[in-house]
Amino acid sequence: MRIVSLLPSTTEIAFALGLGDQVVAVTHECDFPPAARARPVITASALEHRAASSEAIDAAVRGQVRDGLSIYTLDSVLLEQLQPDLILTQALCDVCAVSFSLVEQAVAATSVAPRILSLEPTTLDAIFGTILAVGNATGRRERALELVAELRARVERVQARVAQASSRPRVACLEWFDPPFGPGHWLPELVELAGGRAGLGQAGEPSRRISWGEVIAFAPEVIVLTPCGFDLERTAREAAAILPHRPGWTALPAVRNGRVYAVDANSYMSRPGPRIVDSLELLARLIHPELCAGWGPAAGARAVKLA
Repeated sequence: MRIVSLLPSTTEIAFALGLGDQVVAVTHECDFPPAARARPVITASALEHRAASSEAIDAAVRGQVRDGLSIYTLDSVLLEQLQPDLILTQALCDVCAVSFSLVEQAVAATSVAPRILSLEPTTLDAIFGTILAVGNATGRRERALELVAELRARVERVQARVAQASSRPRVACLEWFDPPFGPGHWLPELVELAGGRAGLGQAGEPSRRISWGEVIAFAPEVIVLTPCGFDLERTAREAAAILPHRPGWTALPAVRNGRVYAVDANSYMSRPGPRIVDSLELLARLIHPELCAGWGPAAGARAVKLA
């Protein structure tokens, strides 16, 4: 089987199911596992945003969407050459990945006739469901069942440990800084599973733009900085340039107590693949370090002083 993966998360799923040698193309954002970087890249960003601020990126993205333009490009010539049997994609968010309509247009413009498997998880269970769906579509059902069972066991381990906590602190995850966005989809659910009280967003729903007054009113005891698409260094840099200038920032309990954390959201919180449980374990460490010290990827987050 020849597989084209148009999502970093489905690339990770495919490799986790032992399908790495069948993946013939990936996106420009597919960087894990390291072997994925050796595959041909079939997408590109239509926007140059490596040096842009959060505000500029938001404005550019909204402009593209308003004008009916795609944020990404898909190489239909390479698609023709690769002759894939299966394309893994999504129709959930045109901002996060190549749109489903663009995939359909690209396929229609070629002689290929692959199966297009669209995956739109919005909850932790749905993420596990996508692993099973890819397993079913590729003849790896047994391995997919094993992988999901392993991941669920790790979730249960987190729940058992944080159940020992004497409190559940208020946790604010910020998915964008300028303008501010609260958490959406699976992230509020992960916060709750990790022993926190989620605010500023609704589990299973898209992340939403929030007012700064909502952050002040919530008075978070832990702040986790999870901007979609940013790695750890860029998250810390962007946060330092924006958040200390917000009114009331230094009065927030999380800031006063040194519990503000930058996270490599591009690798963890934003990717609905097997490493989503790494994200849960990481959150457990940040929310309850007294119980979960050393949990989650060591390089996935760090405390930042933004005063």
